[in-house]
Amino acid sequence: MRKSKQDRQAMLKQTIAENPFITDDALAKKFSVSVQTIRLDRMELSIPELRERIKYVAKRQFDDVKALHEDEVIGEIVDLQLDAQAISLLEIGQEHVFSRTGIARGHHLFAQANSLAVAVINDALALTSKASIHFIRPVKTGERVVAKAKVIEKEHVRTIVEVNSYAGQDHVFRGVFTMFRSSGKTKTAGVTAPAHEES
Repeated sequence: MRKSKQDRQAMLKQTIAENPFITDDALAKKFSVSVQTIRLDRMELSIPELRERIKYVAKRQFDDVKALHEDEVIGEIVDLQLDAQAISLLEIGQEHVFSRTGIARGHHLFAQANSLAVAVINDALALTSKASIHFIRPVKTGERVVAKAKVIEKEHVRTIVEVNSYAGQDHVFRGVFTMFRSSGKTKTAGVTAPAHEES
């Protein structure tokens, strides 16, 4: 049963608040209406278009990355609260996909998630010691992948970070990363990067 305009707009506002990077196309599919209807709803609710929402999020003050240089992060960090949570965006271009299928190579999604897991650590040294990953659905050229990292457990020299990645409304990747942190120590023997099979 189709929702009333009032109910749809209330849910639209809540959906965008939870995921400011969702596209009008994805919203139209979610609410079973046209893209034009979504645009009119946004205008009535004074919700800016996606490009402006991304600019707004990018202008917010957030913590500085400590464990690596920002240009070493795969994707663009748009939110970072050290030892708590982080968000990055990755636009999937031709350089990220298999030429025959247009499907993103798995190591790009892994690298986005893994580098975000490193970036969220509040330490000058952070290394991945173990990772459990799951590719949920293929990502194609032109899609925007939003990776969200959350620290779920923190100990003296170990932090566990969960990263979930989305393309539109679709959950496309999940990873749980066990991160080694120095806590002022420099010894790193025995810490290795995880093996990874490309999808």
